[in-house]
Amino acid sequence: MEPKLRRGTAGARPAPHPAPSAPRTPPRSAWRPPAQSAPSLPLIVEAPQRRRVTMFSKNLLGGGAERVAVNLLQALPRELFDLELVLVEAWGAFLDRVPSDVPLTDLAKGKAVSKAIVPLARHLQKHRPDVLLSHLAHANVAAVLARELARVPTKVVLVEHNDLSSLAHKQRSLPSRLLQRFKADVYGRADAVIGVSRGVCSYVERSFGVADERLHTIYNPVVSDELIAKSYEPVTHPFFAAGGPPVLLAAGRMSEEKNYPLLLRAFRALRQRRACKLIILGQGRLKAALEAEARALGLESEVAFPGFVANPYAYMRRASALVVSSDREGLPTVLIEAMACGCPVVSTDCPSGPREILEGGRWGPLVAVGDAEALAEATLRTLADPVPAEALERRAAAFSFDNAITAYTALLRAL
Repeated sequence: MEPKLRRGTAGARPAPHPAPSAPRTPPRSAWRPPAQSAPSLPLIVEAPQRRRVTMFSKNLLGGGAERVAVNLLQALPRELFDLELVLVEAWGAFLDRVPSDVPLTDLAKGKAVSKAIVPLARHLQKHRPDVLLSHLAHANVAAVLARELARVPTKVVLVEHNDLSSLAHKQRSLPSRLLQRFKADVYGRADAVIGVSRGVCSYVERSFGVADERLHTIYNPVVSDELIAKSYEPVTHPFFAAGGPPVLLAAGRMSEEKNYPLLLRAFRALRQRRACKLIILGQGRLKAALEAEARALGLESEVAFPGFVANPYAYMRRASALVVSSDREGLPTVLIEAMACGCPVVSTDCPSGPREILEGGRWGPLVAVGDAEALAEATLRTLADPVPAEALERRAAAFSFDNAITAYTALLRAL
């Protein structure tokens, strides 16, 4: 707000002449200069002080959480933040997408996140960032412990990407319960915890007792002009040849929670009713086993595993539907990306994220977790009667870069 400036005081008028024959000058003490407007002073606005933010993650493997971390590094405003990236091990498909103006520190500790605690603490002591922003559970625990070991005033913000409530029945042993208590204690010492969906926030609150005032729902930065532009780039995969059958798409890390064996069984059931193809994008330790399962099901000529692709959006633009078969998620980015590209979607109703994104099935069908026949039937209906592309694109806009970056900026500067 521009400060109020005091203006010059208007002077007293000279005393009236007592008589024409006796003019006189008013006493000097009563005289004032004529009133004048105050000079216009320049308004000086100080630029906001930039906050130093250290992003911390295990690696940049080509999964949704790692993609979000890179998106944040690319989009957080440089006039407000000085950014750096610290990785337990500097490798992964997204490593070459780290912006050139973001310094990268490789702690070189391989897969053992626990071995990174002491090196990270030394890094914090040396650089003393204002905020340490961490992604994924193991890195989150290491971040809190490293801050305490370093004894620095750095604020720690944890980003929780997954809802693991579906695994509660597997965590009843004494070691599992003790680990859960330890994690709850550590999460409780963070300055803020971000859940990437309302479902994830509910899971964190139930499981770790994080106070409501330190828990924040911020949807991932997903939809951008760059994503849309890339979706129109050409794709040379033979399944998209003109005149071919519909192509179904799945994308993500090839790990247990994605339940790609369910997708293969659903696809086999679907092909008994109509011709179609399936492309599964992504890498992971289960890739060879999934390829073998496809062969065992007699689908080797109908299913393709291209691995990691730098531009999955072009596949989404051309696919007839994207299918999510997961047992659990946090906020499945691929659902949003596909919708932004006008691609119809089908998903299991897993915890959590799909129900929020699809608003209870308004923008695509939700089926029971683990039900291959239901997944096949929902996909068949979607191929026959897809949600219009324009409607999907409008819904996906709620998960824009602008919305997410505005929320992250407000939180990181408020701490």
